[in-house]
Amino acid sequence: MSRLYLSPPHLSGAELEQVQEAFASNWVAPLGPKVEAFERAFSEICGQAHCAATVSGTAAMHLALRLLGVGPGDLVLASSLTFVASVSPAAQLGAEPAFVDSDPATWNMDPNLLAEALAELTSQGRRVKAVIPTDLYGQCADYDRLLAVCEAFDVPLVADAAEAVGATYKERHAGGGARAAIYSFNGNKIITTGGGGMLASDDEGLIREARRLSQQARDPAPHYEHSTLGYNYRLSNVLAAIGLGQLAVLPERVARRRAIFEEYREILGQTPGLAFVPEAAYGRSNRWLSVVLVDREVFGAGPEELRQALEARDIEARPVWKPLHLQPVFAKARVFGGAVSEDLFARGLCLPSGSAMTRADVERVCAGLLAAAGRG
Repeated sequence: MSRLYLSPPHLSGAELEQVQEAFASNWVAPLGPKVEAFERAFSEICGQAHCAATVSGTAAMHLALRLLGVGPGDLVLASSLTFVASVSPAAQLGAEPAFVDSDPATWNMDPNLLAEALAELTSQGRRVKAVIPTDLYGQCADYDRLLAVCEAFDVPLVADAAEAVGATYKERHAGGGARAAIYSFNGNKIITTGGGGMLASDDEGLIREARRLSQQARDPAPHYEHSTLGYNYRLSNVLAAIGLGQLAVLPERVARRRAIFEEYREILGQTPGLAFVPEAAYGRSNRWLSVVLVDREVFGAGPEELRQALEARDIEARPVWKPLHLQPVFAKARVFGGAVSEDLFARGLCLPSGSAMTRADVERVCAGLLAAAGRG
């Protein structure tokens, strides 16, 4: 049997026509009409008025934080249970990251802990320049509660919706309502451009300046004039063409990922010692990854044993994100709470979730899990 990967790309065929058009026009890079079309199409999907396509979600985050004035001496509060790219741009800009634990009901940033963190840091005279909640595994954070907290302290919220393209929060798309939102089209995401990202905002000026900075901050002049330093962060016309093809099948990809999650839950949901990532009542997750929590004493095997057993069957699985406050690079960072994300890391396992998976593939994964615990 072929290897089952955690979350591989899933092309529809529609991408090829878009790429051929880009090739036929000889407009491969830089920029071009496919980039502009991709930005317009994504703006319609995400509901934010303006978008700038970038080479990665990390680049989009870097631009957002720089444009919000994040720099040395500042603090940035972020979810602890997330990938390092959520906060590495803040550290690279010279700011100090601090971390907020998860709400056990959603696994996303706990609004009550965020309020405590902002109150404490403000009372100490610390300057918090941004709050970055992550939409974990395709489920939106509780934006309205987080935004209310941020507004009380006059701190902008930047939504890390890298994993949540196609997810919704109270009928609006992931990232809606934030000062800025970032999205990822990495090869493992629900739709992909091979590599790429998007910065979205209702602030036209912010996106205009993001585009300028992402093109080496070239000033208007017939020669190359630069009054500030920028980056080479803009998406190519060819990759944007792939993105246009992928956007056309986004609803299908979300539907299939959600169906895969339900197939896992149907087969394993009544198994003692296993539980699945919850879905918040306020939204609809895209179920980017299906995640199971394992009680080793009850189930008969722990997450790492299960991961190794699946690997022996040529099935890729991975641990839940290691909380950032446990990462060596952030060993000195403040954390508010921490026990919830630490527990999820200790017990969580991400299962293969690619939208091209069949029911037979899901059954193969489940059989491997059950066999590893002596239940097969």
